[in-house]
Amino acid sequence: MAAVSWVRSPIERADAHWATRCGTKSVLVLVPHVVAGTRLLDLLPLLEADHRVQVVFTDPDAGENWQATHDFLRAQGGPVLPWAQARRSDVDLVLAGSTRGLDDLTAPALLVPHGGGLGQYRPWRPPATTRPYDPQLGLGAGQLMCEGRVRADAIVLVHDDERDLLARACPQALPTAVVAGDIALDRITASLPYRDWYRHALGATGDQQVVVVTSTWSPRSAFGRHPDLFDRVLATLPREGYRVVGALHPAIWAHHGTRQVRSWLAAALRAGLVLVPPEEGWRAALVAADHVLGDYGSVTGYGAATGASILLDDNPGQPLLSGTPAEVLARHAPRWRPGRPLVPQLRAAAAARDAARLPGVIHRLLTSRPGEAGPILRRTLYRLLGIPEPAHAVPVAPVPLPNPVPA
Repeated sequence: MAAVSWVRSPIERADAHWATRCGTKSVLVLVPHVVAGTRLLDLLPLLEADHRVQVVFTDPDAGENWQATHDFLRAQGGPVLPWAQARRSDVDLVLAGSTRGLDDLTAPALLVPHGGGLGQYRPWRPPATTRPYDPQLGLGAGQLMCEGRVRADAIVLVHDDERDLLARACPQALPTAVVAGDIALDRITASLPYRDWYRHALGATGDQQVVVVTSTWSPRSAFGRHPDLFDRVLATLPREGYRVVGALHPAIWAHHGTRQVRSWLAAALRAGLVLVPPEEGWRAALVAADHVLGDYGSVTGYGAATGASILLDDNPGQPLLSGTPAEVLARHAPRWRPGRPLVPQLRAAAAARDAARLPGVIHRLLTSRPGEAGPILRRTLYRLLGIPEPAHAVPVAPVPLPNPVPA
């Protein structure tokens, strides 16, 4: 096996003679995939303007992961340590968007969920499987514990209901639970006053309605089940009245490759599809959206919370945990019928949204600490770092304007 090259590191004692700022607290950000990375980027502004803190990145799946993760890390402009080096570094705090790599580190760790919380779905199983399975995704002892030890010192939950789930699924982890709300949803909410800016960036005119078509990954997803998903939508909507925006899960891009995704969608892009990149843009699209056509993925739930009407791709094989946003949408939102005209279906979706008051219902299910995620998370970060929290207010920045993928 070839030796791993180490890099000059601002947190290594051996490289301290290169430092300009000395004695900083070190924060190691674990990025095994782009989804975890994008959520962790929402936490880094909480450490802004603090000269006591140095942030570095690493990929705990290095050597086995996607090229997309490597490209994402390089684009952040921060030091990226090889995993073999990072796991031996003396760090003060670890930020993680998944449990990967946590068992190899001894520093205090904060685990934050991606995708709308840890307790969203029941794990999928093949129909032939009859053995018992854990009804909570991400909240069981198998995910949160290793050899009798809780993997993280702070496990961030978005809702009080998740804390109740955790108490049943993994009571040993309950002392580490921090109900902080959803920082991604808070940023979406902070962006809503600038909705016209996002619409303009997506090319929507004043008279056009924005339809966001979104898919999570896997063969059960909307894009997995309907390869012609975007072509169908574009073919049945009058172009002068609607702007169609596509948002695909980062795992689709990472596994199949950017070039391949663009190739598969070449005809749709020529027909007017606006495609947002995997790293950022889906939140901007939801702020601009009048309608969302989506599957059981978390983006659909976030879209409902913004006030967009929801048209669901029907997937009866996906079991959902009762009372979660995905399950509530499955009960109230109409199903997309690919062979029927889409405009009447969008009108029916808007009527169902209004009748069930879905935006408020879904928003309350996505977070029990609306607008408070930043302050709670920053307080937790500095508690784990063991230094006083800064006196300045916690920033809650609107999401960036979208930068669509070129046709």
